[in-house]
Amino acid sequence: MVEETTKEPTASKEDTAKTGDGFVPIPTGGESDQKAAPTRGSSQGQRNDGFRQGPRGGQRPGFGRAGFGKDREKDEFQTKLLDLARVTRVTGGGKRMSFRATMVAGDKKGKVGIGADKGKDVSQAIEKATRRAKKDLLSVVIVDGTIPHEVMAKSGSAIILLRPQKKGRGLVAGGAVRTICDLAGIKNVSSKILSGSKNKLNNARATIEALKKLKVRNKS
Repeated sequence: MVEETTKEPTASKEDTAKTGDGFVPIPTGGESDQKAAPTRGSSQGQRNDGFRQGPRGGQRPGFGRAGFGKDREKDEFQTKLLDLARVTRVTGGGKRMSFRATMVAGDKKGKVGIGADKGKDVSQAIEKATRRAKKDLLSVVIVDGTIPHEVMAKSGSAIILLRPQKKGRGLVAGGAVRTICDLAGIKNVSSKILSGSKNKLNNARATIEALKKLKVRNKS
């Protein structure tokens, strides 16, 4: 007897795609199908050796780890906080509180100035007072590290007396007078507060008025 063999019909490619059994053919392909991986430093604005790349690829001076802060000039004046007080202004709507700062600025080479200003907070008051102190600078007459002669001045209720001293004596002064003389560059001087005023602002203003009266004596 002859056995009859039956062949099962094979599904074509089109029939397989139509059934949608989840089979996705893997593309085997050429170089066009593969996307090139991005290389390091190819994108704009990426850091490279401490500098930030600009839109044209150039390095921006003064930025990054290597060049930060090199273009900034150093301030030659030194500043010190002399007094900080909280003041209140009474208005029809209530009380308004603010801070008053008194700053001294000097380069220790014969220039010194004081400034007092107010602000809503401490940092704002100090910043405004520092700018005012650097605007109102005074050139002090200094001879061999001391003042040329004795001088006395008054501001408000404060009276200040300054006397020259020999080399090596140092600053025989305290409070606002010592701070101003130190930032002005005076190394040897003695002072005396003749009044009973403890107001640092008035004492500082009296010291500035005394330094304004200094003059160089003509040797004849």
